[in-house]
Amino acid sequence: MYASDQVWREVDAYFTGSLVAEDDALSEARASGVDTTMPQAEVSPNQGKLLAMLCQVAGASRVLEFGTLAGYSTVWMARAVGDGGHVTTLELEEQNAAVARKNLERAGVADRVEVLVGPAAESAQRLIDDGVAPYDFVFIDADKPSNPAYLRASLALTRPGAVIVIDNVVRNGAVTDPDSSDERVQGVRAVVADIASDPRLDATTLQTVGVKGWDGFTLIRRTG
Repeated sequence: MYASDQVWREVDAYFTGSLVAEDDALSEARASGVDTTMPQAEVSPNQGKLLAMLCQVAGASRVLEFGTLAGYSTVWMARAVGDGGHVTTLELEEQNAAVARKNLERAGVADRVEVLVGPAAESAQRLIDDGVAPYDFVFIDADKPSNPAYLRASLALTRPGAVIVIDNVVRNGAVTDPDSSDERVQGVRAVVADIASDPRLDATTLQTVGVKGWDGFTLIRRTG
C-alpha cells in the first residue's frame, strides 16, 4: 500500500507540475492550511483547478461553498467566476475565516467573496430566508454527517442547470459498509440515497487517488 501511495503522489506531482499553474497567492493559501483547525484538509492543486474548470464549463457567475478552511478552493472558484462573479463561502470557525480572508486579499478576489461564519446549515437557511439570487455552482466540503442537509439547502438555493459537487465521498472505501459506525460514512451514504431518489438530479461519482490518498467526489447536475 505504501508503494501505491508514493506512486499516486508522484503522478499527481507530474500532472500538477505540467498542467496546473499555482501562483504565489495559491501556494501560500494552500500552505496556510496548517493555521486552520483542520491542517492539510484543503483540496489538492489539481482538484482546485478542476473546480475552477467546472465553474467555467457550467458558465457559473454565482458560487456557493460549504466549508472554507483557508480559502484555497475559494480562491480557485473566485478567480473562475471573474470580476463580475460572486462566491459565498460558509465556515464554522472564525479562526479559519480569518486565515481565508487574508488569502482572499492576497489573491485579489476579496471583493467578490462573502465569508459567512457560523454553522453552515444556519447560514444557508438565512440565505434562503433572504431570498438571495440562485447559485450556479455549489461545492459541498464541510462536515460529512450534514451532507444531506447541505444538499437540501443547495436545492433551495439553485435552479435547473446548476452543478453541485460533493467532496470526500469514498472515505478510503468505507462508503460501501452500510453498518459503519462512522457518522461521516453514514452522511455520505444518506446523501447518495437522497440523490438517487430525486428525479431532479443527474449524478455520478469518481474515485480519486493522489496526494490526498484514496477518496472521490460526486458530481451532480440539477435537471429540474
